[in-house]
Amino acid sequence: MIFEVAVIFLALLWALSLWFFLNYSKRQRELTEQQAVGDALRDRRIKDLAKRLDDYQNGTVRMGEALHELRILVEPLPEKIQQIEQRDPKTLTFNQAAKLVSMGASAEELAQSCGLTRAEAQLMSKLHRAE
Repeated sequence: MIFEVAVIFLALLWALSLWFFLNYSKRQRELTEQQAVGDALRDRRIKDLAKRLDDYQNGTVRMGEALHELRILVEPLPEKIQQIEQRDPKTLTFNQAAKLVSMGASAEELAQSCGLTRAEAQLMSKLHRAE
């Protein structure tokens, strides 16, 4: 009788241990599958971010090249502007008038010192004081 009870007890203990082991194995498989899905999502996100980073880097390089080309185009402009101002006496007069307005000259003073008409002097005065 004791032997039979012990065998039944051990059989129940074995069945319970087997049930716990199978549940544990099932949970581990589920966790492994979830982790694999998470890893796949992470890897896809990393690839997307790497592609975006490459796009940004390529864009930055292209912008740098464009800026370099623009700098080459813009570099001689101040000298060309100065040459143009020296060729056209009217432009030089208007530049002088703008400087005088910024120093506080009146329309009368502009007309007298720069050789502008009264209307031109008033216009210059209004334009450069508004800035």
